[in-house]
Amino acid sequence: MSALDSTSVTVWYDGGCPLCVREIALMKKLDRDDNIRIVDVDKDGATCPIQRDLLLQRFHAREGEDGPLLDGAAAFAAMWRAVPSFRPLGLLARNRVVLWILERLYRLFLLFRPAIQWVAALLLGKRDPAVPAPK
Repeated sequence: MSALDSTSVTVWYDGGCPLCVREIALMKKLDRDDNIRIVDVDKDGATCPIQRDLLLQRFHAREGEDGPLLDGAAAFAAMWRAVPSFRPLGLLARNRVVLWILERLYRLFLLFRPAIQWVAALLLGKRDPAVPAPK
């Protein structure tokens, strides 16, 4: 299989996160070849390769059946490589410097994720506005 060929990937995501749900919906739409197997960790009975609470803290993926469990930016890059529209970015992320930068950006996002989720849920009508925003 060449570097430009698609590969299968399993992703574990937080189905209770409105941002995550939107991102996964976009990936499903772009995944014309059904290369992505999606597992919603928020659902009861979800099969998880590690503890559920750890999966909910960061995005996780595994390329192929026997690949290593990836997290953070590396997991996003693996998912991107499975989708033709994002494959160039996923391949670029194989460069250690690019992946290092993407991981720092992902960690920065994680700092703001609770507040962003709260706002997104409020705008989408899925959160009680009386519940205080996360600190």
